[in-house]
Amino acid sequence: LEAAIKMIEEEGLENVVARHHRLAEGVRRAVAAWAGNDGPQLFCANPSRVSDSVTAVRMPEGFGAEVLRAAVRGRFNVSLGGGLGPLAGQGFRLGHLGDPNQPMGLGVLAAVGMCLRQGRVPHGRGGVEAAMAYFSGD
Repeated sequence: LEAAIKMIEEEGLENVVARHHRLAEGVRRAVAAWAGNDGPQLFCANPSRVSDSVTAVRMPEGFGAEVLRAAVRGRFNVSLGGGLGPLAGQGFRLGHLGDPNQPMGLGVLAAVGMCLRQGRVPHGRGGVEAAMAYFSGD
C-alpha cells in the first residue's frame, strides 16, 4: 500500500486519473472498431456512463466469451476478466487501473484481436489501429 501511494504521489493524482481515462478511451475506440461486422460491442449502451476503470465487452451471439478468454490466456498469457453474475459467459472485461501504460494496452488489444481472428469471431478490423490513432492524437 505504501509503495502504491508513493507511486500515485510521484505521478500526481490528476495525472493518474487522466492516464486511466486515456487508456479506457483507447480501449473503447478499439471495441467500437471491432463492433463492425456484428462483432463484440461495449456492454455499456450509454456513452455518458462508461467507466474509466474497466471496459466490459459483449461477445456476438453464438460466440463464447470463455473460449476467447481461454485463448487469450493460453496463447499470450494475458488475463481478461469474465462477465459477472447474470452476464457470466456473455462477455469479458479489460481493466485500466494500476500501472498500465499505452503500449501495454495496445499489447492486450492486439492479443484479443488475434484471438478474435483465430476464433473466427465476426468483428470489424482496425481495433488496435483505432487505439493507436487516439493515443497518438490523430
